[in-house]
Order: sequence, then structure tokens, then C-alpha cells
Amino acid sequence: MTTRIYLDHAATTPIRPQAAAAVADGMARWANPSSPHAEGRAARRMLEDARGRIAAELGWDGEVILTSGASEALAIGLGRAKRARRLVSAVEHDAVLRAAPGADVLPIVAGEPDEDALARYLADGAPPVVAVQAINSETGTMLLPGSHSPAIAMVRDAGGLVLVDASQAVGKHPLPDADMIVVSAHKLGGPPGIGALLLRDYAMVAPGGGQESGYRGGTENVPGALGFAAALEAGGGDGWATDIEQRFRFKDRLYEAGEVIQPGVQCSHIFAVAHATLPAAAQLIRLDAMGFAVSAGSACSSGTLKRSRALAAFGVAGEVADRTIRVSLGWSTTPEELDRFADAYAGLGRR
Repeated sequence: MTTRIYLDHAATTPIRPQAAAAVADGMARWANPSSPHAEGRAARRMLEDARGRIAAELGWDGEVILTSGASEALAIGLGRAKRARRLVSAVEHDAVLRAAPGADVLPIVAGEPDEDALARYLADGAPPVVAVQAINSETGTMLLPGSHSPAIAMVRDAGGLVLVDASQAVGKHPLPDADMIVVSAHKLGGPPGIGALLLRDYAMVAPGGGQESGYRGGTENVPGALGFAAALEAGGGDGWATDIEQRFRFKDRLYEAGEVIQPGVQCSHIFAVAHATLPAAAQLIRLDAMGFAVSAGSACSSGTLKRSRALAAFGVAGEVADRTIRVSLGWSTTPEELDRFADAYAGLGRR
């Protein structure tokens, strides 16, 4: 029987062996790190050690609030930031919209925030919190390419704060120069149920909760934190089975057989490609039957095919979006798996 090939790493990626071992070790020695007894103090030392390792691997010299994942980190950052207004890019994850209901929407032009629209917004009221993701999870577009983003500078000059959802970037690209950054362990080979909100300063958000220096409620996930730290360390220096050249050659092979969905600067691990004729749902069914796990650029809900909000905001025509699938790579993806998928995709319309 042919081994199935998993190419949906943007949804979640397999846990690295080092991370799984760290979680198991934490569970064997775990106690509540808020307890005053010796076991609790030992758990607290493990937690703080993991927090320091996470910050070190990310190159972050600010504060680290450990959370249950990216969604909770967004809820804290956007829900409690000490700014009166919220502005979110038009291609943000749904979790951002849930964390900032009623937020104004920033258009995207050529794969990056519309600077003219941003300037008008900043001039028309109190300093806001502006949320712009590092890498779009549907297209792999890098919304803040380079080390110095003009959009971030504009927001700061106006007295605002920049929050970046870096869930698809951590462990793959350097962190952006933002005020708040959201990260998630299970996107990079760590365990599910653990993430973090990175803050330049605690003073940026209102406190709430009895743990995490008073900024989060709930018993801390010590095994998860240990697994998070171990995954970051295991991925240091890339730690992938493919290199960037192999991943971009794979992208080129996909685009020889399909239509390019590349609104701006492209990362090397998430690709959106539109088939010439087949709807996304038909592609997913056929590819799944052939042993490939991928996802669609549009989502099925309650039996109705909904066009992707993000693809529309990037300017992708609706009929193209309907034929678009997402192929996302991870640390465990091999060159042989990429070749097998590229061959299968090239012949998909003939099956």
C-alpha cells in the first residue's frame, strides 16, 4: 500500500520527536506551578526555563505570555490592548476578526497593506492597534517582507501599536519588528494547546487573570511549554528535510500545471494553485483518493461552497478562487514527496 503524503502543514504539522519527548518528560514530573510546595516550585522552574528558551530561540527580548494557542493570544492582544481603535488587514485569519469585532478593515494592494488607506485612517482619529499577519495562511504571501516595513513605521509614528500574527512564520522566517506578536507551537512541530503572545512591554495591554504575571487565567501548561521550547530548538537552522531551493522548484512545477496565485512576495512553504478546469472540491476528493492530504483555498460550510474571503481581498477572481487549492509544506516533507505530488497534480485533469 502506498504511504499517504501529508501536505496540509499550514493547518497543523507533525510534532517533532524532541518535542514529544519533552512533553512526556513534563507530564512525568508535572505539578501546578502556582503551588507553594516543592513539587510546585519545581514545576515553576521548568516553566520559566521553557519561557526563557522560547524567547531565546525567537530572538525576543520582551515579555512572553504563554497561552493555549494563537486564538487566545489574539484575544488578549486585540481585546485588551490600551488603544481605542482596531484596524485589521482584509486577509487576516478569522480568529483575528473574532478577537476584534467591529474592527475597521485595511485593504491589501499587491500583497501588502495599502499605505494610502493606512495613512488616511491614522490621520482620522486616536492611535489604533493595527493587526497585519506575517504570512497569509491561504496563499503564502508575506505581507510584511523585509526587515523594516513602512506600514509598521507609519503606525508607530502615529502612536499606535502593531500586532502581527506570525503563526505561519515562526520557525521558518525571522520575526517582524512588531509591538505584539502571536505565535503557535503546533504550526512548527510543537504540541497543540500552547502558544504565546510576545509583548514589548506588559503596559501595552490591560491585565486579566491570576496567572502569567496577572495577564492570563488558568493553570499553566508546563508540558506544552517544554514541548514548544524543544520544537523551536530542534528547528534551529531550519531543521527541514527540504531546502528553500527544492521548495521553490516544487512551486514552479505546480505552476507549470496550474494558474499562479501569488499576490505579492511569496514564502517557500505555502502555495496556492488554481487548476485549469477542476473545482477545488473535486480536486480534494481525487487527491485524497490518490493518497494526498491538501486543503482548499475556499472552505465548505454547511454543504455550501463559500469563496475565500482572503483570496477575494487579494484580488483573485471568484471563478479562479473556486478552482484553487492550498499545498503547504512542513519540516518533515521530503523531496520525494514533493516530486510525487507534482507528478500527480500535473496529471490530475486527465484522471
